Amino acid sequence: MVALAKAAQASDYPAEIGLVLSNRPDAAGLERAQALGIATATVDHREFGKDREAFERAMDEALRINQIDLVALAGFMRILTPWFVRRWEGRLINIHPSLLPLFKGTHTHAQALAAGVGEHGCSVHFVVPELDAGPVIAQAKIPVLPGDDEDSLATRVLAEELTLYPAALAAVASGRAALVDGALVRG
Repeated sequence: MVALAKAAQASDYPAEIGLVLSNRPDAAGLERAQALGIATATVDHREFGKDREAFERAMDEALRINQIDLVALAGFMRILTPWFVRRWEGRLINIHPSLLPLFKGTHTHAQALAAGVGEHGCSVHFVVPELDAGPVIAQAKIPVLPGDDEDSLATRVLAEELTLYPAALAAVASGRAALVDGALVRG
């Protein structure tokens, strides 16, 4: 989130970070956003019990009230319902710590090490109803080094995420990448 916010401070960046919305009132990103002068809001998922759609309708309302056009998920560790994904179709992106379509879900670094792959990385993709299955907008690759463990791999992947995500958001915000009929279209 901070990498996106800092990139958006550049006068030639094609997006403005208009809101940081969290489902956790204690999320560190809220304080960081406030320090950067970005509006914040919280929709605590715990207040909605098991009613995921009611939670997402409250998120949708907060996004609409703040006139948000594009959602970039960052550290949001909840699976979104098809209702929310359809509502924000083509305007909802996520960063994932693997080279999709490999290693969907969680524990991606452990999955990569267990699979013995020679390279790993991160992907920014459009969000679709199926988990981590949307068209990939951009990827960054790193080699898996002898002696790598989950922590060392995660550290190197995170370094790539910090530049990849702002670049991918810029591509979507400027119209150079779009989701059309379920496929990635470059403009």
